[in-house]
Amino acid sequence: MVVLDTDHLSELDRGSSAGARLQERLLAQRQEPVATIISAEEQFRGWLAQIHQEADPHRQIAAYARLQRRIAFYAAWTVLPWDAAATDIFARLRSQSLRVGTMDLKIGSIALAHGCPVLTGNLQDFQRIPDLRVEDWLRE
Repeated sequence: MVVLDTDHLSELDRGSSAGARLQERLLAQRQEPVATIISAEEQFRGWLAQIHQEADPHRQIAAYARLQRRIAFYAAWTVLPWDAAATDIFARLRSQSLRVGTMDLKIGSIALAHGCPVLTGNLQDFQRIPDLRVEDWLRE
């Protein structure tokens, strides 16, 4: 298994050329791509914010369609949970005063709990998490 951070998930969903290369590499290396519930939260919050900022119901149609597509996307994936093991790792890492955002630290904690590397474009922050294997397959 390999955990895809939100940026890698978005490229796969968009079907961009970078996303296509990522898909090919995942297939070639026989890596099962998985997401975390934290990435789902980040993306759902974004779509919901867009919906609620638009007062015109007709202009909400596109945002609702994107939200519905995202729900279908996650329904087809393995989504790793925020559980006791990840929470314990998060608490230990948080006590080390790492300079990593909360959501990234949660994603990293879930990946560590499952022994998975993380694919992310945010190497600078994720590399600060001790023992976490990280790579950026969108730019390699």
